[in-house]
Amino acid sequence: MQLPVQSQSTYYVEPWEATAGRAELAAAARAADEIGFDYVGVCDHVAIPAEKAAAMSTTWFDTVATLGWLAGITTNVRLLSHVYVVAYRHPLVTAKAFATLDELSGGRVVLGVGAGHVEGEFEALGIDFAARGRLTDDAVDGIRAAFEAGVQQPAANPPIWVGGSSPAALRRAAERGDGWLPQGTTRKEMPAAIERLHELREKAGRADRPFMVGAIAPSLYVGEPPWDLGPGNLTGPADKLEGYLASYEEMGVDVVQVRLRSRSCEELVEQLHAFQEEVM
Repeated sequence: MQLPVQSQSTYYVEPWEATAGRAELAAAARAADEIGFDYVGVCDHVAIPAEKAAAMSTTWFDTVATLGWLAGITTNVRLLSHVYVVAYRHPLVTAKAFATLDELSGGRVVLGVGAGHVEGEFEALGIDFAARGRLTDDAVDGIRAAFEAGVQQPAANPPIWVGGSSPAALRRAAERGDGWLPQGTTRKEMPAAIERLHELREKAGRADRPFMVGAIAPSLYVGEPPWDLGPGNLTGPADKLEGYLASYEEMGVDVVQVRLRSRSCEELVEQLHAFQEEVM
């Protein structure tokens, strides 16, 4: 799951998150850790332009700092950057940060990377937006080289998952990644995307390497919600949710990311436990 509070885009934030902070973030992360979730994810933005602030908000906790804090308050759950805009930093800086996180977390870090999409943010950082694809490819290559060389200390080699659903993102995942995190690919579109991904991996000579295929489910609520969730949510009894999520595995997905709707942090934790007991 992607954690609440850390990023508060209006596309997915719940109203209660506006007044929440580290206590609520910790409660959600610890619940996911105790329940047995595979990973918790946090997003990455550095400087939201004023024209984007109304939709995206300006609440985006630093990715590396947040993951480091989460490493200290959890035990088993993996820690994912979903996704880190690698074009914003020198590859050696990113490699050092995530190798350190991996060491201090006991090998629980996953470096999720992406090309970025906010042109004004690139401008604020003095980076060519039009060149972000090439810069991302170069950054992933540089990070991978630093991980595999093992000359930096701490020496670590966490997996690199590539986010995005564009043709370029699929190519990048197939040629450079250890996994793929779709962004916006519907369940109906997933089989064709997965087939294309495997074709590209075969062509790149990487079909025999371990690889994780991810998916993002619609927002969920276990049971019948006592308030209007709006459109695009999956609700109802456990067998309905279980059947829907199981269909991802049937099409070749390894890890599915879920988001549970809530009106408070307490309700989110309750929903997480209901999800564990009735669906998982």
